Formats: sequence, structure tokens, C-alpha cells
Amino acid sequence: MKWGFVFLALSSALFAADAQFSGRRDLNIAAIAMFLIFVLATLGITYWAARRTKTAKDFYTAGGGITGFQNGLAIAGDYMSAASFLGISGLVYMKGFDGLIYSIGFLVGWPIILFLVAEQLRNLGKYTFSDVASYRLKQTPIRTLAASGSLATVALYLIAQMVGAGQLIQILFGMDYEYAVIMVGILMILYVTFGGMLATTWVQIIKAVLLLSGATFMAIMIMYKVGFSFESLFAKAVELKKTNAIMAPGGLVSDPISAISLGIALMFGTAGLPHILMRFFTVSDAKEARKSVFFATGFIGYFYILTFIIGFGAVILLTGNPEYLDTIKGGIIGGGNMAAIHTAHAIGGNIFLGFISAVAFATILAVVSGLTLAGASAVSHDLYANVFARGRADEMTEMKVSKYSTIALGILAIILGIAFEKQNIAFMVGLAFAIAASANFPILFLSMFWGKLTTKGAVWGGGLGLLTAVVLVILSKAVWVDILGYKTAIYPYGNPAIFSVTIAFLGIWLFSLMDKSEDAKREHAAYEHQFIRSQTGIGAEGASGH
Repeated sequence: MKWGFVFLALSSALFAADAQFSGRRDLNIAAIAMFLIFVLATLGITYWAARRTKTAKDFYTAGGGITGFQNGLAIAGDYMSAASFLGISGLVYMKGFDGLIYSIGFLVGWPIILFLVAEQLRNLGKYTFSDVASYRLKQTPIRTLAASGSLATVALYLIAQMVGAGQLIQILFGMDYEYAVIMVGILMILYVTFGGMLATTWVQIIKAVLLLSGATFMAIMIMYKVGFSFESLFAKAVELKKTNAIMAPGGLVSDPISAISLGIALMFGTAGLPHILMRFFTVSDAKEARKSVFFATGFIGYFYILTFIIGFGAVILLTGNPEYLDTIKGGIIGGGNMAAIHTAHAIGGNIFLGFISAVAFATILAVVSGLTLAGASAVSHDLYANVFARGRADEMTEMKVSKYSTIALGILAIILGIAFEKQNIAFMVGLAFAIAASANFPILFLSMFWGKLTTKGAVWGGGLGLLTAVVLVILSKAVWVDILGYKTAIYPYGNPAIFSVTIAFLGIWLFSLMDKSEDAKREHAAYEHQFIRSQTGIGAEGASGH
């Protein structure tokens, strides 16, 4: 395994080097050097973690030995994705003030996690949120549905990260977009397959520190250029864009249904993201889980303020600047997603561009590693170990299935990343959040707080929510027009959450009340035990004194 790891690492490095010399533009040596230093450092972390990952608990949850502060940084690193850094900055650059709806939306889900989810999740679960959803309900149907929702969310989220990675490496190395996506996919498979959650956690922690440092410096330098006055920042942006529209609502989300739908998706979707929920099992107990969310919320809230400043800074520094304009395609080189990268160059030249590019790449690798691990655990722990093997699978076989799943998900991510090249990555993540809000959150929330929930209600209601979300995403402009090539979208709104989340909750409620079976009565009776454990931690893995 060791030599296979080294071979894959060297082949990906050589792949990058070959692309450098066949590139179509002048190479930024400083940027490439910092980029390669980061890649080598993270491969070193992965090698270190691989030697310490012996059991399924190590692979899925880093042995439960991560502290609350470390996990808070790692959650922030997992959540502050390419969609946040590149996508939101790009949206603000292109659409102005309306881009703030994503910043606010991504943040407001965290109080829900802090007060309603984190502690109960840690007390009830083991590796994935499906453990919680199936605590008193039938294992096979609930885990199958939960795994399906997780995989749909992971797939859409992965698309956004791979698109961001491809466009970033394309600019940095001058290589073809397709080759850039393949290289990212190879590195991501390495991190997860060999290092598991321990490697993923430390890559996320390092990346969070680097990203917060780089974004802070960018924001300070932008504010320095306008005399540390927000009024001057906005006035200068309006002057350069020659329109007040960038400070008015409606530039990005033009109708109330789309606005409410996006808000619902981002708020409830956060509490249904499998790769974020999985992080609460890496700490020792519920108290550390609460600490994790407290620290993560602070880091994430601060970061989203910075992305807004960076977006308007991009307007000031890039608008009309020929160095960053694509004379053939129009707009800036690499598209709107690259606004933050070009702004870094305008602020600090090649050295700072190299740092921010390496940080953005670290961001992408950290997030795709977390996503892939969540997807692989859904396949191996939920589907294979508990549905197909019915709890009789040994740990080593389960880990093998997880690693094979990682490779399969990596290949899928590469294919989807190439297919969705032209999409704005913040928008794609909005769709992933809609799936999570429709399929995962209603079942997770009601399983913990509603005693009359039954297996039939969860399966039918959650299934309808998932199906509605997926169908409406396919019928929306993003897929129906932009990918499939039809002239007009059948579903006229940008986000399905207002309909799919409502259908999921109503479906779960209705089918649960209609269920009068003996199984339903047993599930009602089991709720009291579940509620006591969720609130006290009695019987939970790692609980002190029990």
C-alpha cells in the first residue's frame, strides 16, 4: 500500500509538471511553488494519518479524539468551501449586494445545529446521522433512504468543488480544465483512502487557518484602499459599474418564491449535510460537540463578512482592468468564480496570488475529502454493513468497501466536474443544500423530537421530499436548459426547497399518523428511551460515568 501511495503521489505531481510546460500562458512560478508545497505537506499528513488509522472508528471518526476547538476549526474548514470563498465573492462581483443572501443563508443554519442537533446527534449516533434516524425505526428502509439522500447531496456538492478546483488549476498552471479536474480527483482519493477522518480533519484545520488569514489580509488591504470606509467601498463600486443596481435587491434572486426557497434550503440544509453532521462523532462527548459548533459559528460568521468585502473589492480592482479581462469570451479570465483569485493578484502580486491559490486549492481538497468520506461511509456503513450484511459485516471488510466507494466517488466527481464546467459554484451548492433540507433534515429532526414518527412516515415523507427536490432540480434552468440544452425550463424557479421541504414534513406527518400497525406502536413506545439518551447522554459511546 505504501508504494502504491508513493506511486500515485509522484504520478499526480508529474502530471502537473507536464501540464505546466504544455500550458498556454506564462507560468507563475511563485504560485506553483506554494501550491506544490501545500500538496506535499498534505500528502505527508495523509501518510502520518494512514499509519494511525487501524479500525473503523479511526477511519470514520478519527477515534473520537478531536477536541472541541480543533473540531470547530475543522468544521469551519469543511464548511468554508470553494463555493463560499470563490462562489460568493464571484456572485458579489457580478451581481452586487444580492450575493449577501448566500452569506447570510449559509450562516443562519448554525444556531439550529447548536441548539437542536449537535448534542443529541453525538449522544445517539456512532458514525453517521443515519444511526440517529434509525435509532428506534426499522434499519433497512431508513438507512437506505438516508444513504440515498446523503449520496445525492454529496454528488451535487462535489460538482461545485470540482468545478472550482478545475478553474483554479486552469488559471494557475495553464493546463486544460479536464486535466485539472482529474488531478484534483486523484489527490482527493489519496487523502480519504489512506488517511481517513484523521487526515481529513488535519487538512481541514490547516486549511481553515490559512483561509481565514488570507481572507483577512485581502479584506484589510481592500479597506485600506478606500480609507477603511464602507461608504467609500460601495460608492466606488457603483461608480465603476456605472449603475446603482449592484446595491439594490433583485439582481440575483428576482422573485419572492425563489428568495424564500433559497433561504429555506440554506438554513435547513446546513443541518442536513452528511459531511458536517459526521464531524460531531469525532469528539469525545456531547459537551465537546457543543463547543465545536460554538467555535465553528464564530469562524464561519467572520469569514462570510470577509467574502462580502472581497466581492466588492473585486469590483473596484478588476472592473475595466485589461490584465484580468478575457477579450475573447468577455468578463474576467476564468469566469466570475475566479474574481477572488484575480483580486489577490491585484493586491499582492504573484506571491500573494500563489498563497491564495494554494489556500483555495486547500479549501477544495479539504471539502471534497470530507464529502467523499461522508459518501463512502453512507455506502459502507449504512448500505453495506447495516442493510445488505444486516449488521454482520466485520470492520475490515466494511473499511475495504469504504475505500472502494471512495475510488468510485472520486471517478464520479471527476465526470460530473467536467460536465458542469460552466455553472456558478455557489448556485450548485444551493441545490445541494436543497436536497439535504428536503431529504435529510426532516427525518433527522422529527426522529429526535416527535414521538409519533414511524418508519412508514419517514420513508414515504422523506422519499417524497427527496424525489421532489431531485425532479425539480432536473426540471430547473440549471439542468434542463444549461446541461440538457432545452430552450425553457419546466420548473420556473431557481431552487426547489420551498416545495420539497414542505412536502417532506407534510408527508412524514401524514403517513406517520395514518400508520396504525404494531410496529408503529413499538416505535412510539421506544421514543421515551431515545429522548432520555439524547438529552442526558446515558448509554452514549464515550459518555463519562456510564
